[in-house]
Amino acid sequence: MSAADALPLDDLDALTTRAAERRDAAFGDIVTYSPKVFIPLTKLCRDSCHYCTFAQPPRDAGAPYLGIDDVLRIARAGVAAGCREALFTLGDKPERRYAAARQALDALGCATTADYLHRAAAAVVEATGLLPHLNPGVLERAELARLRDVSGSMGLMLESVATRLGERGGPHFGSPDKDPARRLEMIATAGELGIPFTTGILIGIGETRAERIAAIEAIAALHARHGHIQEVIVQNFRAKPGTRMATAPEPDLAELQWTLAVARLLLPDTVSLQAPPNLSAGALGALVRAGLNDWGGVSPVTPDHVNPEARWPERQRLAAETAAAGKILVPRLTIYPRYVRALDRWATPAMARHIREHADGEGLARDDGAWRSGARAPLPASAPIAAPAVARGRARAIDTVLAQARAAAPLTADEIVALFRARGGAVAEICATADALRQEQAGAAVSYVVTRNINYTNICAYRCGFCAFSKGRGADSLRGAPYDLALDEVERRVREAHDRGAVEVCMQGGIHPRYTGDTYLALLAAAKRAAPAIHVHAFSPLEVTHGATTLGLSIDGFLGRLREAGLGSLPGTAAEILDDAVRADLCPDKLSSGAWLDVVERAHRLGIRTTATIMFGHLDGYRDWATHLIAVRDLQRRTGGFTEFVPLPFVAPQAPLYRAGRARPGPTWREALLMHAVARLTLGPWLRNVQTSWVKLGLDGAAACLAAGANDLGGTLMNESITRAAGASHGEEVGPLEMTATIARLRRPARPRTTLYADAPAAQVARAFAAAPLADVVNTAPRRIDAAA
Repeated sequence: MSAADALPLDDLDALTTRAAERRDAAFGDIVTYSPKVFIPLTKLCRDSCHYCTFAQPPRDAGAPYLGIDDVLRIARAGVAAGCREALFTLGDKPERRYAAARQALDALGCATTADYLHRAAAAVVEATGLLPHLNPGVLERAELARLRDVSGSMGLMLESVATRLGERGGPHFGSPDKDPARRLEMIATAGELGIPFTTGILIGIGETRAERIAAIEAIAALHARHGHIQEVIVQNFRAKPGTRMATAPEPDLAELQWTLAVARLLLPDTVSLQAPPNLSAGALGALVRAGLNDWGGVSPVTPDHVNPEARWPERQRLAAETAAAGKILVPRLTIYPRYVRALDRWATPAMARHIREHADGEGLARDDGAWRSGARAPLPASAPIAAPAVARGRARAIDTVLAQARAAAPLTADEIVALFRARGGAVAEICATADALRQEQAGAAVSYVVTRNINYTNICAYRCGFCAFSKGRGADSLRGAPYDLALDEVERRVREAHDRGAVEVCMQGGIHPRYTGDTYLALLAAAKRAAPAIHVHAFSPLEVTHGATTLGLSIDGFLGRLREAGLGSLPGTAAEILDDAVRADLCPDKLSSGAWLDVVERAHRLGIRTTATIMFGHLDGYRDWATHLIAVRDLQRRTGGFTEFVPLPFVAPQAPLYRAGRARPGPTWREALLMHAVARLTLGPWLRNVQTSWVKLGLDGAAACLAAGANDLGGTLMNESITRAAGASHGEEVGPLEMTATIARLRRPARPRTTLYADAPAAQVARAFAAAPLADVVNTAPRRIDAAA
């Protein structure tokens, strides 16, 4: 018995209603599309489908194959237009039919069309970074395996399982590659090889509804075996002049809706359902109502070479029609999110590097152009906080979550993830709600602290994949020479900082293999000798653990000694992501999540306040961010010991993981903005201070976050070095004048503060505004360290 037997196949309204409900449960408020360029590598084909105008004989096709220069010209135009995908479409094995194809391949030094496709796709990836999607027809296993090395995904339309369509008089007569068994075999082989795959059916070429159902069920069965079917296309036949089916009737809209709805109900929820928008102009809302969740590849540059009579809709119109149907249009990659989240299985290491470059934290396409955390680039023109509201789906789950946050109810992990997944107008709603809560919880003032960063050594025994600051094993190629500050240089810097108005020095460094707990106590003593009144904010939980271990003390015992020696508070760094599965790749030899939280809780119990941080946008995803926020919130509810929460967007260029192709290039702008807003919504009732980092985001980016839930602009820093070592370019110091000017643009008062959020002493504020330029620093070369250092 077929699963379709349980469907209301004779009631279109009931069918589409059920399909839309199923789609909404699986995909929510978004409809995706892939911005692409269409590269017709060859229009020669050994098949003779009776409805096709793409395939042409040598006398009409011009050059048998596009030259690599022409391929790259098209690809570069796509990059300029914001595309992420290069769709290669070509005829099936033309060298087996045409001498012109064989001769052209000989001249190119290729044995087959598949060989030349490999060369062209490799050239596109190397020269432009676009992700190839390959539609080369029926291939052998070895050809598929080789092409996997240069593609993000591949595809082959099943079209139909009706073998009778290949008989004399049928649309596939004379087309050996349209044999359903051969096509099913290739789709299965792609699954065995771990290739993310697109397939689909063509309706209106003489098949019956029962045969469509059989084709959809065959696809579902292949996906059940291999898990590789990303999307199923339901494509409606369009009659074309000059073909044998020029006068054949086209399927009407109701027939297309019926097929989409049946497909949605028969396919697994993990498989996307697509219909080309250019083949149903004026009826896109009806397709959405039938269960569709994807428009496929849409090109702002190239025509649809398969259906050249049907123009692609412009993105603005596609977005408007999608919004009118209650959905938000979102760009995706040629490889879908669930496959992006498992690239070790679904892509070669070389292709995985390129995929990560284009992906956001959900596995969809980055939507922020050239913007990257740490880089001097303008904010994206379509910054979400300024985006107009668009039509939303019927569930409006975000509204429920925002109501929970306004009522100070603890958000669940699922609710926090829903906030991070927000797109379009929902992002603006989240940011506005966060900003209103900021006003209630922290007031109008924007605070900042005059501080100096002192990184006393960049020598480190740990190998964190995100860190470009530390020098140690495997880090010789990274920026800067190894150093280990002499205590008199530490004293000089502290004294100078105090004279320039600082109320705090922040001291952290690498985990030097010869440092002991006494080393940290000596550094603390040096700071307090230089400026007894200054607040020393020093030593991450990892450094505390290292110091305690080397002295044979408990964590509590070592924290007590630090406090007695003048420690004011701990920076909540080394947290990165409080999820051990991520940490296993990100910083495998570092503290576990539980150990970090334990050190911080012990500090709080001893009356030592700490900050809390998150470093995001690398190997992590929205669920990991939710886990982290909940861990911080729950600890704060127990102890009240956190002074502030500090989101730190990953700065990628010099980070080892990124250089190895294993990390994303940082969060998108939307994600960076949302992290501040969602932190306010998640933590605000218990932790009222949310800080934004000008070092990571620049002053313009930080200002935007101050309008999305943040209330603190961080520190002046004086000698920022860790983020700059990672490749950031926002400078080493932002003084009080720049701080107050940035805050004034928001029409909010500026408040110089202490580390613990009291008002800064008036004398130090005056000194800060009149500060002399910094003297040159001296990064002392490494020296032998004895146990008493």
